[in-house]
Parts: sequence; structure tokens; C-alpha cells
Amino acid sequence: MTFVPEHEPVVVRAGEAEAIGRPPSSGRLIVDADATGGALSSQRIILADGANGATPHHHRTASEFFHILGGAAQILCGDEILTAEEGDTVVVPPNTAHAFGALPGRDADILIIITPGVRRFDYFRLLDRLGRGEDVLQELIDSQERFDNHFLDSPAWTSARSGS
Repeated sequence: MTFVPEHEPVVVRAGEAEAIGRPPSSGRLIVDADATGGALSSQRIILADGANGATPHHHRTASEFFHILGGAAQILCGDEILTAEEGDTVVVPPNTAHAFGALPGRDADILIIITPGVRRFDYFRLLDRLGRGEDVLQELIDSQERFDNHFLDSPAWTSARSGS
């Protein structure tokens, strides 16, 4: 059976997307799953030179699409560290460890799409509050099921990001 979500057309103007974070890691919340009938959720993340994006994690139910709009990123996909440059796309399937960060020496501008959609705007708002010291790490740990964002350890990622 094919899942065909029903929803009205969605238009988000550049100036309407909610801004989150601040350099070296900032972004825009483009569209959340509730606006697309669960079809997808999307955000744009901008990372300064070598900045970390997401730590290693996996999603049980969703694939995550990364399209590099500018610059270059390192992306963990399973145990492999990929370098993705402007115009490249990486799609990570469910239950696959992944993480991302700007390639050292380069900025990265990344369009991220999660499908099927997971309501994640509140997750990014939580990360934003953590970055400002307005929330506690335990809240993030407790949110893993809610946002289908399950943290894990990746020696390959730790080694790649530490320059070892």
C-alpha cells in the first residue's frame, strides 16, 4: 500500500522561515510535518568553518536527505565518513547512524528533508534553548522517542571530527 498524505499546498517564503541558533551553527525551520500531512519536514542549516552540526544519532522511522547548497560537509553514514560538496546529495535510511558538520576549512549550507515527516521544529527549538543555556541536557535526552532522534556513540565520527 502506498502512503499518500493529504494536505494543502505549502508555500514558505524565505523571510517567513523561523530562524534558529546563531553562528557558528544557525538555520531556518522551513516546513514541519503537520503542514505536509506527515509527508516530510525540512530545515536549512548553516555551519561556519568546521562547525559541528548534529551529533551521531539515528531515526527509527525516517530517512534523512542532505543536499549541500554551498560549501562542504562531512556526513557520517553508518561507519563511513563522507565528504559532500556543493550540489551533492546524501540520503540516510532509517536505523542508520548519521551525523554532520562543516568540513574543516569550509562553511556548509545544508538543506535537510526528513521523510516521512516527523514534527521536529520543537526539537530544533530545544537545541536552540540548550545553546543559550535556557534548558538542560536531560530534556534533550528525554525527547528521543518524541522526535525519533536516538543518540549513539560513533568512534568513526569522533575520530574524524577530532582530526585523528
